Amino acid sequence: MDKEVFKKISYGMYLVASNSDDILSGCIVNTVVQITSKGPIIAVSINKNNYTNEIIKKSHKLSISILSINTNKDFINKFGFYSSKDINKFKDIDYDYFNNTVYIKENACSYIIGEVINIIDVNTHDIFLVKVNKIEVLNDDKVLTYEYYQNNMKGTSSKNAPTYIEKEINASSSVKYRCTICGHIYDEAETKIKFEDLPDDWVCPICGVGKDKFEKIA
Repeated sequence: MDKEVFKKISYGMYLVASNSDDILSGCIVNTVVQITSKGPIIAVSINKNNYTNEIIKKSHKLSISILSINTNKDFINKFGFYSSKDINKFKDIDYDYFNNTVYIKENACSYIIGEVINIIDVNTHDIFLVKVNKIEVLNDDKVLTYEYYQNNMKGTSSKNAPTYIEKEINASSSVKYRCTICGHIYDEAETKIKFEDLPDDWVCPICGVGKDKFEKIA
């Protein structure tokens, strides 16, 4: 099965946020679909391993920020490759509430807020069907597409994304290390530098984590 075919499907870039009690959580997703226009229903696919999935199931509410083409890559890395269990993603971020539902305005060209009316279990992911309660256009920026993110911003999928394809490791004499956060492969044969000789402040070129987040794989 040639999974490269899936890259031909069009995707956007969205930040889904939710809150339960005093807990705020958010993650980057690329699968948001409008299902109906009258009494609009939106479908959102989120990996079961994402902490945001857990918070949505508790609160039955969420917001979807449609990201602008001008979005900073560090912003995407923060919400895409880290867990809200481990860091406060909302620190120094422009966000607000509507009907006690958190939504993020920063780097967004518009947003959608709604309540979850059904959850469909689809193997590794849950599809949340959301009844829309509020929508607003924030600016006239072009929307950030997944294709632009990959080709122009040199971004990659998180391991929990539906579009993530694990890179095959070719057998060779070179030593390789894999980032446990985003899956980036560091190949000593390509860089001509041993991983252990990299400076202590070296970080993953994709998600920005340090050397301690890499595991030796070959």
